[in-house]
Amino acid sequence: MGQCHVMVTRHSAFYTPLLVTIGGGFLAAEGIDATFSIAETPRDVLAGVHGGTVQVAQSAVSANFGALERGKKSPLIHFAQINERDGFMLVARAPDESFSWEKLKGKKVLVDHGRQPMAMFKYALHKEGVDYDAIEVINAGNPQAMEKAFRDGQGDYVHLQGPTAQQLAGEGLGQVVAWPGKSIGPVAFSSLAASRQWLKSPDAETFMRAYRRAREFAIEMDPDEVASVVGRYFNEIDRDALIKAVESYQALGCWSPGVRITPEAFNTTLDVFQRSGHITKRHDYKHVVAQPPGED
Repeated sequence: MGQCHVMVTRHSAFYTPLLVTIGGGFLAAEGIDATFSIAETPRDVLAGVHGGTVQVAQSAVSANFGALERGKKSPLIHFAQINERDGFMLVARAPDESFSWEKLKGKKVLVDHGRQPMAMFKYALHKEGVDYDAIEVINAGNPQAMEKAFRDGQGDYVHLQGPTAQQLAGEGLGQVVAWPGKSIGPVAFSSLAASRQWLKSPDAETFMRAYRRAREFAIEMDPDEVASVVGRYFNEIDRDALIKAVESYQALGCWSPGVRITPEAFNTTLDVFQRSGHITKRHDYKHVVAQPPGED
């Protein structure tokens, strides 16, 4: 039986297609014994892939930009998309059925200050014609700290992924009012990455067969059934909140049927990161993205 250690940089229902691949038995059916872990820092992913202890990582094409800006090559190569839209959402403390992004002006917003979430949030504001400086942006720390701060009464809005946003709504503490992903459109947001060496191995094609089937399951099956498969990864979340998170991601189109990271989605990511000032040039698609194993 083949071995595959999968490491993720974040834990969220946003990454359901990958969680289903492992938890739904799709890898086991292909003869791969998979282990799963959550990185403490993004550097753990890079070190794991580089050192050969991690075969597949949940990452983002933007993770390669830092090395490319320094004229170096990243150990990561991205071979399939997980999400083709931003999966964060804005949760308002008070219900608002007529929300517009203009309403953020002068308000206190707990925003995820991770490099990609923040760059995407600013780009969504740009697309909506709202000046970032017109908002009182709060950095409360990591997503867990952001949730706690909001629960403790800080902020008018909070910028979170599911199912935490749906959990807050289910407890009557807020309401999901906006999705940056709707404003930005298709973008290379999160992806599967590996070493170039591993992508040449037979296990890579085997993994890809399992991932394709798991992705179809995540897209096509009833949210209740999908939540049943990934529920063991979210013991602290109410089942109804998890179901609603899966339903929302399906409806938004985060998990598009194609697994390939398209040049068009990649170019939008370049737009986002150029606007944020994180990159100084348009990096080459081929330096960051490989075709899914078995498609070359």
